Formats: sequence, structure tokens, C-alpha cells
Amino acid sequence: MKIDKAEVIVTSPDRNFVTLKLTTEDGLTGLGDATLNGRELAVVSYLRDHVVQLLLGRDASRIEDTWQFLYRSAYWRRGPVTMASIAAVDMALWDIKGKAAGMPVYQLLGGASRTGLLAYGHASGKTNEELFDSVRRHQEEGYRAIRIQAAVPGLKSIYGIASNATFEAMQGVRYDHEPAQRGALPNEEDWDTRSYLRHIPTVFEAVRNEFGPELPLLHDGHHRMTPNQAAQLGKSLEPFDLFWLEDCTPAENPEALRLVRQHTTTPLAIGEIFNTIWDYQQIIREQLIDYVRSAVTHTGGITHLKKVLEYASQYQIKSGMHGPTDISPVGMAAAMHLGLAIHNFGIQEYMKHGAKTDSVFEQSYTWQDGFLHPGDKPGLGVELNVDEAGQYPYVQAYLPYNRLADGTVHDW
Repeated sequence: MKIDKAEVIVTSPDRNFVTLKLTTEDGLTGLGDATLNGRELAVVSYLRDHVVQLLLGRDASRIEDTWQFLYRSAYWRRGPVTMASIAAVDMALWDIKGKAAGMPVYQLLGGASRTGLLAYGHASGKTNEELFDSVRRHQEEGYRAIRIQAAVPGLKSIYGIASNATFEAMQGVRYDHEPAQRGALPNEEDWDTRSYLRHIPTVFEAVRNEFGPELPLLHDGHHRMTPNQAAQLGKSLEPFDLFWLEDCTPAENPEALRLVRQHTTTPLAIGEIFNTIWDYQQIIREQLIDYVRSAVTHTGGITHLKKVLEYASQYQIKSGMHGPTDISPVGMAAAMHLGLAIHNFGIQEYMKHGAKTDSVFEQSYTWQDGFLHPGDKPGLGVELNVDEAGQYPYVQAYLPYNRLADGTVHDW
């Protein structure tokens, strides 16, 4: 199972994706997702200029050894570019191993621990009525758990709301979070934390009154609060029984979460911008979170994220893997295989990709009655239509950023 060919493929159907395709001497192929939203070409360069040549001639069956080699031999470890690149290699090798064995990857990880993966979708609205309509649409699509994001009076455009500009830019595709928008410069948005803290509890009260106590509700603070503000929000949301409050404060400082934890019992989800087990070590050990939010794509692949989640399981912390549309169908499939196999699965974020993306990435995973399943095709179950991918060249895109009323740049 020697690796004979390694290709880095960049395509932009509904948005930019970076895919690594490995081919063995006997013709087996494996795909890995290396998409890093807004910094895609940095990963392309890392793979093409530094990694591809290291893979040629290597034994594709030696997944752990290859992971350790790519991580340790670089000397400059960790970081999103490095770990997304390693993740792509890792996924592709698991894909090849599954095809060689004639089995889906989750079987190689120990088999299924459940019949399907509970997933949540993203509802949003500029008014409560618009938000309610979005929740109902998601329920009609089968979602049994829903993230709630709402506009804040006085703010023009904020994270999590499907804006008219986004709707038009994506050619009619509605996204209930703010995707990277195509253009030479990032969009500037506005922010006011005090207004947000006053308004959001009233939104959740209205949603609970409309949809009752049983529907699992989630909310994303998106790193915008200080620890004290995050604690205040968590406490004010306790009456509405959230499934989780995500990224309530920037998690680079683990001690910040200790303060939040001391003041609220609202479950906390952290980690979508984390890349290694070292980012999680303290907050898992001290049980400062309830859900691990990392994506397979950004956390060193199946091999490494499985180790993070096994460590988390010792502290009754569950998975809540990142799954927006900037994770390609390859990365989503990898998350589903891992989520199906581990014991401490919690929930999977799931945003449906656009029709163009689905034409580039041919998928076998399924969505039924609010549950995902990776399917039973050998490997990851996703194939890349190279000809179709070639129809959509890379387009520069950036995530937005925030400024406060006085012009200060703030966390988005």
C-alpha cells in the first residue's frame, strides 16, 4: 500500500474547499479535508510545498506513524495550518484503509456505538417572528435540536444572522451563520455587548413560550464576551434550559472559563478554534466545559481528535463536533464515522451544503428524522468529482470582523 500520488485540489462551488487526494500503487484512493476558512491557500502551500513529497513512497497503512512523523518532524508544531494539513493526510489514510478492508471507517474504529447521530441546525431572525419561521423550517427538515441566533436592536449586522447581503452574495442560498464572503477585503460588522446581554434572554423566553420546554436549544456567543459578561449571560439563560452555550468567551485563557463555571450551570461548549489536545488539557482536567467543539478537519484528523475525546470521556465530557459548511463533505463524513464509534458522543453540528458542493463531493451519508449516519460504503464514503471540481476555481474570501461604536476592533 505504497502512496504513489498526492494531489492538492482547490475548488469553490458554494465556497472554497481544500482537498488532499492520495492514490496508492494498487489504485486505492483516499480523500482528506484541509479547508481553513479564510486562510485556505496557506494550507495549500503547506501541503504542496512541504508535505506532499514526504508522502510519496510511504506505506499508506501506517496511519499513527505517519501522523507522528508529520507532527514531530516539522519541529514547529501545532497551529491551524499545520493541524489542518495533518488532518487531511490522516483522513485520506483512514479512507484508504477502509477501502482496503472493504469496511466503513467507523467499523475500523470499533464499530457503531449508536444507530445515528443527533444533529442540530441553525435558526436565526432579525425579529422574533422571523426567528420562529426559521425554527419551524428546521423542524420541517427534521431537526430535533436547533441553535438560536437573533439580531440585536440597534446593530446593523452581526454573526449568526442570515443577512440580505449574504443571501444575495450566495446566489439565493440562505446561510444561518455568516459565511466567508467573497471579495478583496473582509466585511466590517458592529457590536455592543451590553445591548446583546439585555436582549438575548428575552429572545430565549419568547422561543420557549412558542415551542415549549422539550426542544433542545443552543446558542453561540462566538468569543465576544469577557469572562464576567459570559458568566452573566450563562446565569440569565438558566431558566430556558439550554443544551449548551458555545464559545461564551475567548478560550485562549483557560482560567476565564473557571470564572464562568463558578457562576452558571448552563452547559458550556468550547473548542472550534482549538487544534490539539494541549489546548484542551486544562479545561478538560478541571471539567470547565461540557462539550468538545473541535472539527476533525482542524484538529489533526480522526487519529488525534479521537484521543482528545477519549481523554474527555474520563471527565464525562461529550463531543459536539464543529460542522458548518466550511467543513467539506469529506470532513463531515470523517466526523460522522468518529461520532458513531465513540461512546461519549453528544451532538453533531450539521449545515446542509449547497447543490454545487454536492455535485463536486458525492456523498453516501444520510439525514433522516433528525439523525445523521455516515453510510456503509468502504472508507469515508465520499468521492470527489475532479472534473466538476475544476468548474469552480478558488475565489478569495474572508470572514467578517467587528468594531465597537468607538471604532475599536472587537472579537467577531
